[in-house]
Amino acid sequence: MHAFPHSTTSTPTALAVPPSLALPVIEDAFTRHLHPYWPKLQEKTRLWLLEKRLMPADKVTEYADGLCYTDLMAGYYLGAPDEVLQAIADYSAWFFVWDDRHDRDIVHGRAGAWRRLRSQLHTALDLPGHHLRHRDPVVAGFADSVLRLYSFLPSTWNGRFARHFHAVIEAYDREFRNRTEARIPRVEEYLALRRLTFAHWIWTDLLEPSAGRELPDAVRKHPAYRRPALLSQEFAAWYNDLCSLPKEIAGDEVHNLGISLITHQGMTLEEAVREIRRRVEECVTEFLAAERIGLRFADDLDDGTLRGKELGGTVRACLGNMRNWFASVYWFHHESGRYRVDSWDDRSTPPYVDNETAGEK
Repeated sequence: MHAFPHSTTSTPTALAVPPSLALPVIEDAFTRHLHPYWPKLQEKTRLWLLEKRLMPADKVTEYADGLCYTDLMAGYYLGAPDEVLQAIADYSAWFFVWDDRHDRDIVHGRAGAWRRLRSQLHTALDLPGHHLRHRDPVVAGFADSVLRLYSFLPSTWNGRFARHFHAVIEAYDREFRNRTEARIPRVEEYLALRRLTFAHWIWTDLLEPSAGRELPDAVRKHPAYRRPALLSQEFAAWYNDLCSLPKEIAGDEVHNLGISLITHQGMTLEEAVREIRRRVEECVTEFLAAERIGLRFADDLDDGTLRGKELGGTVRACLGNMRNWFASVYWFHHESGRYRVDSWDDRSTPPYVDNETAGEK
């Protein structure tokens, strides 16, 4: 089947989704779209990764396009101004690089390097302009992308984004400790932590600059808005767990819903896969119901005043992109080289990472 009417690669092919990962409801009910800026987005993010030294040049050349990081964002934040989408895409690419750095720091026992990076990211989040020339490319790249994101909406949005990402950094630290201690969290603990390590509220926050307006708390925290936002992110996190389970078992990971189910609920691998699928499919069903409630909420906000019209339109735009997230996440997992474990020389070592082991960075 074709994931896309206009493929994001130069050689379009039909994708064969493994039966254990196939979700007919996504393929049938969630049309995939792509922001028209995507070709330029891919080119500029590739250049940004090189400029900021976030990946070695040879790995950018060989792997950056095939990892499809820009495809994921271009399929999500439809309607965003080009400069907003570019800032989001660069930040997203940085996030994947940071996630890989975190993984390699764990694998190579670089506890001191991780502690320094954790502290530096907290500081750069609050003062990004002071860290643009930081000697660590991960810190400098983060500062650059955050400073750009902070330029689109008022300081109240910036403060919220910072609060949410401070919590993400601390969640990564808890994951670091769990992995170094080989501690597999119980299911409910894992699910709460996953909402932070997947950055649920960060990706939801970014819906607002994409729509061009900050939502007031009364709207953003209303169950009619918050529920579909949460479901779209839960789907993404749990589907990621389903797709990355072989990779993470191979890498002796402890943070995966399937691994928690196997360890603490005595499930076999096959039973755990079925349970994750059940949860993923339930997210889709519940989102479709929550989406209808959200659209009625947008209609109620549109009360005939200019402010009501703007609020209602912003909520509709955000709900539309929550829907886009389902198809974008689904096809990303089958197009991106990030999950093709069987093609790697070493199933525990992604070929696109810098796997240097000599000392701490």
